[in-house]
Amino acid sequence: MSTVLKGNHSCARKSRFKKLLFSLTAIFAVLFIISLTLFFSFKDKIYFTLSITFGVTFYHFAIRLVIGYFTDKIFRRRTNPNSKWFSQKKFEHAIYKKLKVQKWKKFVPTYDPDQFDLEYHSFEEIARSMCSAEICHEIIILFALFPVLLIMPFGSPAVFIITSVFSAAIDLVFVIIQRYNRPRILRLIKRKA
Repeated sequence: MSTVLKGNHSCARKSRFKKLLFSLTAIFAVLFIISLTLFFSFKDKIYFTLSITFGVTFYHFAIRLVIGYFTDKIFRRRTNPNSKWFSQKKFEHAIYKKLKVQKWKKFVPTYDPDQFDLEYHSFEEIARSMCSAEICHEIIILFALFPVLLIMPFGSPAVFIITSVFSAAIDLVFVIIQRYNRPRILRLIKRKA
């Protein structure tokens, strides 16, 4: 059973990863406020650039926390793991094999491993949690690309493009892991039935 969910780590790791996300969000919020204050005080372009950099980075961390919270509340108990959207497509298996997902997925942290723990949840609940996590990361990908629209009013295209593409790519990794793992859980549910 544990081979199915490798990549979903222990509770000790959960609190460290969760704390890290909250801490980084707070740090970038403070850096954004400080650099913005310095820009308005001294009108120096370096503070403007720092404000954009810290502001966009804060945004990317904050959307993960906000979207994660709401998607968990809205979708976790309402998703259908057997729906067409969540079904692994024929071409996906070959892609995941080529990407060697099996080898690296265990190194990717999990925000809340309790949701994927067989001691506390049934296979069905875990499958729904996987769907909710996938929805969360798909929504984050869309929001991660939003800052590109700010290039026109603020300039600094490199900051907006690099942070947006990097952020979206990170969440794509989490989508891949959910889509890779879920068929195994669904097979276990069928066997149990």
